[in-house]
Amino acid sequence: MKAMILAAGEGTRLRPLTANHPTPMLEVGGVPLVEQNILWLKRYSVTEIAINLHYKPWAIVHHLGHGRRWGLHLHYSFEEQLWGTAGAVKQLAWYPNERFVLLYGNVYTDLDLASLIAAHQRGGGALTAAIISIDNPSAHHIVELDAQARIRRLAAQPEHDQAFSRLAIAGVFIVEPTLLSEWPANQFLDLERDILPQMLAAGQPVTGHLIRKTLIQVNTPESYQRAQQLAAQHKANLAQAESARQIVAPTVQNVFQRFVFAYPD
Repeated sequence: MKAMILAAGEGTRLRPLTANHPTPMLEVGGVPLVEQNILWLKRYSVTEIAINLHYKPWAIVHHLGHGRRWGLHLHYSFEEQLWGTAGAVKQLAWYPNERFVLLYGNVYTDLDLASLIAAHQRGGGALTAAIISIDNPSAHHIVELDAQARIRRLAAQPEHDQAFSRLAIAGVFIVEPTLLSEWPANQFLDLERDILPQMLAAGQPVTGHLIRKTLIQVNTPESYQRAQQLAAQHKANLAQAESARQIVAPTVQNVFQRFVFAYPD
């Protein structure tokens, strides 16, 4: 399975943090987001990844290179102008010849990709979106799901009094390559504002898969701080689990030894 990471944006809401490098190069837990994302994809056997670039592109290229040190094969698409989330994918239409993962480059996540793929297979449509529960609908593209977990309604950053849901598109998708042939070339296209509304209006099924794992789109100082807090908590949990393992193991061994000595051959 292949993947695309969209990493071209300027991250203006994160200034001055993005004054010298793009959002995917922001470190969370000491590791750039883009590196965390390619390693997350690799855990699910995704080893061929295309990344689109525009704003300060060489920061990402210099850090990742060809991806060989991680056992990956990376492709880069340099955009002289921004094409939007869907327009950027269309620029890479030559790349996917199979179902692929589409990931926004500012995402920090540990979601179960296998469960998202399984939901896509059950849904039977050309596109499946990861969905998260949120507190502030006006900062997200919110959706309403039907009983079959298909998106029936979509709104882009509605006012609080017009919000019909607290479920939002999260920036991770499973896409069938045949869908790309329907999109116009060399045109600015946004996935949430252009493509998804068109698909819903045409009656094309779009599955939404609600996830419970961590997923944050790092696009404001507040969301970046939240990602840092979660990374620190995750690191502390791992350290605590390792400490418990080192304590429990000798205890189990001692119990076994006492049993042996109590009942000699």
